[in-house]
Amino acid sequence: MTKLRERKNNRKAVLRSLYGAVEHNRSEVSGSALRTELGLPDEDLSAACVYLADEGLINVDWTSHRTPAAVSLTHEGIRLMEEREEEREEREEREERGVQE
Repeated sequence: MTKLRERKNNRKAVLRSLYGAVEHNRSEVSGSALRTELGLPDEDLSAACVYLADEGLINVDWTSHRTPAAVSLTHEGIRLMEEREEEREEREEREERGVQE
């Protein structure tokens, strides 16, 4: 069984990958491309997608084998990733100012 930390890392990796696709004007990513990019087994990718979909952060089109066929961020997913990006940029700016002062 996958440990909690690994499951959380898998979810974050899925969100980062999908957000990167949005930044490149791709609204959805195929499940096979996501699986290949992240190097996750089907069961771990599916578990991450189920969780994120239940949270309302992604939409998933499923294959008949219950693996992701296509995955995309929802509006809420994009908002969450933008908030994280803004927080990271603010933290980096504070750190940079601290070094300069």
